Amino acid sequence: MAETPIIVIGAGIGGLAAGMLLAARGEPVLILEKQSALGGKMRLVRAGAAEIDGGPTVFTMRSIFDALFEAAGTSLGAELSLTPLNVLARHSWGQGPELDLFADLKRSADAIGNFAGADAAKGYYSLTREAKHMYETLRKTYIERQCPSPFDVAFGAGLSGLIAMMKINPFETLWQAVSRHLNDPRLQQLFGRYATYVGSSPYQAVATLLLIAHVEQEGVWTVQGGMHAVARAFERVFKNKGGSIRYETSVRRIVTTGDRVRAVVTAQGGEIPCRAVISNADANAIATGHFGDDISYAVKEVDQRVRSLSAITWCTHAHTSGFPLAFHNVFFSKDYKREFEMLQQSYPPDPTIYICAQDRNGVVRDKERLLILINSPANGDSLEKNRDMVEQAMRKKLNECGLQVDWPTADTVITSPQGFHALFPATGGALYGRSSHGFYASFKRPGAKTKIPGLFLAGGSAHPGAGVPMAAYSGQLAADAVSAFLSSSSQHKGARFMKDET
Repeated sequence: MAETPIIVIGAGIGGLAAGMLLAARGEPVLILEKQSALGGKMRLVRAGAAEIDGGPTVFTMRSIFDALFEAAGTSLGAELSLTPLNVLARHSWGQGPELDLFADLKRSADAIGNFAGADAAKGYYSLTREAKHMYETLRKTYIERQCPSPFDVAFGAGLSGLIAMMKINPFETLWQAVSRHLNDPRLQQLFGRYATYVGSSPYQAVATLLLIAHVEQEGVWTVQGGMHAVARAFERVFKNKGGSIRYETSVRRIVTTGDRVRAVVTAQGGEIPCRAVISNADANAIATGHFGDDISYAVKEVDQRVRSLSAITWCTHAHTSGFPLAFHNVFFSKDYKREFEMLQQSYPPDPTIYICAQDRNGVVRDKERLLILINSPANGDSLEKNRDMVEQAMRKKLNECGLQVDWPTADTVITSPQGFHALFPATGGALYGRSSHGFYASFKRPGAKTKIPGLFLAGGSAHPGAGVPMAAYSGQLAADAVSAFLSSSSQHKGARFMKDET
C-alpha cells in the first residue's frame, strides 16, 4: 500500500463497514485484526466437525445493509442470500402451550389472542403502533445523527418533533411501557426481553427499546452460510475496493504527534504511519489505556456498575428430542424480576434461556447446530465462579420445558464472561458496551469522533448502540466523520500553503 492508509483496528462489523465505505471512496484502508479470523462478536465457532454462529443470530433492519452495500457500488442481493422467517421466535414457559410470533402481524395477534385472550390481542396491536411511532421518531433524530444530544432529539424536528418525542414516554422503563399495553405476565416477559438485546434489564432499560417490536415486524431473515457470512460479505467488497486486512496483528499503541494521530505500533514491533485511526475495539479499551495511557483521555471510562450484561454460551452439535424447536427459541424464567435482580451480581437458579437452532430453517439431520445462551453479569475480569452450577440450572430448565440435548463433550464449546473478556479486552465480558438503563444512558455512548483529532470509533459500544444493524451503521458514521476530517485537514493545508506563497 503506497499511500499512507487509514487504519481500522478490528474486523468486527463496524470496522468492516467503515473500511468498506472508505475504500469505496478511493481511500487506502488497512484493517488490523488480532484474531486469525474476522467478525468480532459475529464469530464462527468450531464445535467438533460443525461450524456454529457463536454470536448474533438475528438479521434485521435490512434497509441499513441495502444502503451500505449500495454506497459501496454493489447490492445486498448480490452479496448475500437471505430467507425471510415466517416464525420469528417460539416462546415457552415450561408448562402449558408455547407461543409463536410471526412475520405476519395479524397472525401474531391471533396467536396472542388464543394464548392470553382478546384483550391481549388488542394490547399487542397498540404496542406495535407505539413501537412504530418510536422508531419513526428516533430514526432521523437519534440513530442517523453523529452523537446526538437530548436537545437534538427533542428539538431536531421543531415543535412537531418535540410533540412526537413526548409521545414516546422517554422517562418510562421498557417494563412500564409494555405493561401499559399487556396485563399477562408472560407477555410482559416476552416483550420486556427486548432489553436483553442490548444487555440490559427490562425493569431499568429505557422504554424506547420497544421499537424493536416494529423492527422485527419489518422483517427477520436467516442468512445462507450463517451470520458470519455477513462479515465475509463486507470483507469481500472491502478487498474488491482495494482494502487490505492483516490478521493476527495486535495494536499495542496509537501514536500521536502534536495531539493528532500519526501511527500505530503493533505487537510485532512495527510502526505503521496513518492519516487516521478507527477503533472497532470496545471504546473502554481506549479509556483504560489498552492502546496507550497518553490517549486514554480520548474516551470516558465506563464504570463497572453500568456495564451491559455478558453471557455464557454453549455452541454444540448434538442430538435433540422432545420440544419442537424453531429457529429462534426462548425458555423463560418463572420469576423474571428476581432473575434480573440476581444478574446484577450472580446467577439465578432459574435462568431464561435462548436457543438458536441453526439448522431449523432447512433440513435437520441426525445432529443439529445449537447456540444456547443465558445472561450473565459482566464479571469476566474476575475469577470464574459457579459455572458448573449455572450449567446444571440450564440443563434442568430445558428438561422442565421438555427439551432433551445429548451434550457431546467433544462437540461442545463453552464461552464464559472470562472468555468474552479475553476476546474483547477492558469489557469484563460485557457484550454491548454500557447498559441502556435510563433515558440519558443512550446519550452517554461515545460518538464516532473522539477528543483526539484523527481518532474515531465504530462498533456496538459507540453510537448508535449495540446489535448488528446499529454496529454496522456506526461504521457509516465513522467513515463519514473520517472523510470530513480528511477533507478539513486537506483544506487547512491548502489554505496554509496559499498563505505561505503570498
